[in-house]
Amino acid sequence: MSFSPLIQQLIDSFRCLPGVGPKSAQRMAFYMLERDRDGAAALAGALSEAIEQVGECSQCRTLSEKELCDICESKDRDQSLICVLESPLDVMAVEQTGGYNGQYFVLQGHLSPIDGIGPEELGIDKLIQRALDGEVRELILATNPTVEGEATAHFIAEQLRDESVKVTRIAHGVPVGGELEYVDGGTLAHALAGRRSLI
Repeated sequence: MSFSPLIQQLIDSFRCLPGVGPKSAQRMAFYMLERDRDGAAALAGALSEAIEQVGECSQCRTLSEKELCDICESKDRDQSLICVLESPLDVMAVEQTGGYNGQYFVLQGHLSPIDGIGPEELGIDKLIQRALDGEVRELILATNPTVEGEATAHFIAEQLRDESVKVTRIAHGVPVGGELEYVDGGTLAHALAGRRSLI
């Protein structure tokens, strides 16, 4: 059975969401049309407004409705620390720990030559310029522990090899509360390589 053009358009629109296949998109579309038209209108309005008004922070590149996000505007943050992340969601994850009080730089992705994503698309030149402005003492590379994330971190570190800025990488390894017998080999290898002295 084929749907009317507008219903099919709505179903196809839901499919742009990650993890939403044809059946899930169809269920969401029909739910909105059959049971929650007010919710659908509110969703459409919120999406439209967000698309119009949310952009990038001019300093750290996270999502923001203002020229500078609240973190970049804050005078209480340590201006000498920059944590480099792949996405705005990663910023929220780090902020939720409550253990970091520095600045951020969001790459909005990772190096992927196959997909045409190089240093220019990630704003790495802007990051390097910011790191060398004289105020930054440490750059914390917190890209994801994937092949692409590791390659991106290595590329950034190479750009700053001969500079006075300290470049560090977040530790990877065994999660707190985890048991070694359940940890995969790659994670355990990272944990062993990143071990630290206790005395």
